[in-house]
Amino acid sequence: MPYDRGRPGALYDEIGRTYSGARRTEPRIAQRICQALEDARTVLNVGAGTGSYEPPDRDVTAVEPSAVMRAQRPPDAAPCIAAAAEDLPFPDRSFDAAMAILSDHHWRDPIAGLREMARVAQRVVVFQWDNALISRFWLVRDYLPELAATSKARPSLSERAAAIHAEMQTVPIPWDCVDGFFHAYWRRPHAYLHEQVRRGTSVWARVGPQVEQRAVEALTSDLASAAWYERNRDLLDLPAADLGARLLIAIGERGNDG
Repeated sequence: MPYDRGRPGALYDEIGRTYSGARRTEPRIAQRICQALEDARTVLNVGAGTGSYEPPDRDVTAVEPSAVMRAQRPPDAAPCIAAAAEDLPFPDRSFDAAMAILSDHHWRDPIAGLREMARVAQRVVVFQWDNALISRFWLVRDYLPELAATSKARPSLSERAAAIHAEMQTVPIPWDCVDGFFHAYWRRPHAYLHEQVRRGTSVWARVGPQVEQRAVEALTSDLASAAWYERNRDLLDLPAADLGARLLIAIGERGNDG
């Protein structure tokens, strides 16, 4: 890949130019996040991207290392600081809560970043996928086995939760999810054949163009032959599915004692 993997935000400077259109707040997931924030008035959003899921009724400060992502934030979005999760430029207990939405898997050291969140906030809320369950998703199981292999190299979600003493809650993904993250189209497989859909998630950059082409060609064939429908018939009438999405919720004072 042409980007510098060691520089915070480098990946999204390379691939994130269309994220403001592809990635939007899914209201049902946002409701779960807001519930987890409880009565927090001041909220830090770490790895904030273009501003999805930032609660409009709270005092939000955003942190995002990618200039490309910061440039796509709406004019009325929360103020955004260029910084990395592992070195947050705030004193201890500066915020009622800190949140991270599908971002810590890109941090150089996710456990260090989570502990920084626990340092600067009274409460920590993280929405993320359990990489131990990644093969539960048919797109990985049948078309992208390489992704399951690479995910094992990063700290597991259980390890990340333990680092901040977080409880873990299941978040089912609705079949008509409006946020274009990797798992969003689990009941709409034709969506993954569209270039603009694939460009809305970092997974394809991680596996590379040759693997992407192979997966798209195989999925195209299986949809045409109805093999996909035969293998996944148990999904076709589900309103929502547990594909490994989890909320981590921790109290900051406890989360920073390790």
